[in-house]
Amino acid sequence: MPAERDRDPLDDRVDGRDETAAERADRNWSEVLQELRVLQTGTQILTGFLLALAFQPAFSDLTDGQRSIYLLLVVVSALSAIIALAPVALHRVLFQQRAKAEVVSYGHAALITALFTVSVLIVGVVAFVFDVVVGDAAAWWALGILAMVIIMLWLVVPAILRARRNGTP
Repeated sequence: MPAERDRDPLDDRVDGRDETAAERADRNWSEVLQELRVLQTGTQILTGFLLALAFQPAFSDLTDGQRSIYLLLVVVSALSAIIALAPVALHRVLFQQRAKAEVVSYGHAALITALFTVSVLIVGVVAFVFDVVVGDAAAWWALGILAMVIIMLWLVVPAILRARRNGTP
């Protein structure tokens, strides 16, 4: 292995890892894939729930507005799955082309985008259920509260932790 390392110099990063750029790309790709698996499972469960709703007897009781929201949620669900799977498709197209770093970078961007669509999907599905079961006002409350929780846990807390790691108050 020393000969391999001579051809691919070690990282210039001081992070305690003794890895080449290619090794880092492989490790990062594995992390992207694991995150993709987690994201995809949740999306598939929500998609299955949404698709099953259309075949329930009570579906015909929905208002036109509720049907429109339902169809919008189905589209967001499909879009989320497509975005989350895009890194895998790119990996297949660029397989053995020595483009792992680009695939990882693309995967990172796609997963950030997919997290956004999943957040819209989660909030939308819960608000939709609240609207159907309890009413319009409850749906808006559920939407607002869940949106705030997602903003806090997915954006604010990570930003605070990142700032602490970087030494900013």
